[in-house]
Amino acid sequence: MQVATTIPSARQAVEQARAEGRRIGLVPTMGALHAGHLALVEECRRLADYAAVSIFVNPAQFGPGEDYDRYPRVLEDDLRMCEAAGVDLVFKPSADEMYPRGVPDATFVEVPGLSHVFEGVIRPTHFRGVATVVLGLFEIVRPDVAVFGQKDYQQQALLRRMVEDLHVPVEIVVHPIVREPDGLAMSSRNIYLDPDQRRGSLALRRALEAAVAAVAAGESDADRVRQILRSPIESEGAAVLDYAEVVDALSLEKLGRIEPGRTAVALVAARFGKTRLIDNARLTE
Repeated sequence: MQVATTIPSARQAVEQARAEGRRIGLVPTMGALHAGHLALVEECRRLADYAAVSIFVNPAQFGPGEDYDRYPRVLEDDLRMCEAAGVDLVFKPSADEMYPRGVPDATFVEVPGLSHVFEGVIRPTHFRGVATVVLGLFEIVRPDVAVFGQKDYQQQALLRRMVEDLHVPVEIVVHPIVREPDGLAMSSRNIYLDPDQRRGSLALRRALEAAVAAVAAGESDADRVRQILRSPIESEGAAVLDYAEVVDALSLEKLGRIEPGRTAVALVAARFGKTRLIDNARLTE
């Protein structure tokens, strides 16, 4: 496994692999890897002959007062996990490498509409930072395929739009959510939860399961499904609900009715102490 910390060295490694006729795959991460990330790596290795993982805690996607400084950084553990998983290249740049003029003076990518709903309301500059760093990684690695997790549902929808609008020649693949044995979606931020918050966080999964069951039983009123989503979270003392929504799977438009032929997704977000968790589930296919 190669480890590159500069853009030229990462490009050189990938260009060598491409010259050998290998299909390039990329898994962008912020490190603090867990089994969910390793599932993305496994999918990447299945779809490509050369698996690259980026590890970069991107300052541009953190707003004032968010957890940039305390976000877990465990590089040695991450490298060991990547090597064991069969990763070919880890790209671990510094912030100066990715933003040579500094974040305040950087050139940014904006994706209208999708950047400014749900997560974008609560974190107004978040998706600008995500789109910018991912486009930068695509330009550096030039992957044939990039693998993302479904847990960050709005993110993958936004990145699909960006790739389409900017004609980026990469296939976006979304891997299903990987969960803890009790159903909590795996996240690097789960380590922040104290025992009471950890128990309370299971309300997110209960809410989604209840909504999926209601739609499967014939419920088509989206407002009723929203109430079904909210109820388990609002009744959980450890939780502060940010949103519980029913949206179109592609546009993220809020739905009035859940209808055949239009894929609906439930999105939830809540705070448990200082830790903010998100989750989602498809309601229809």
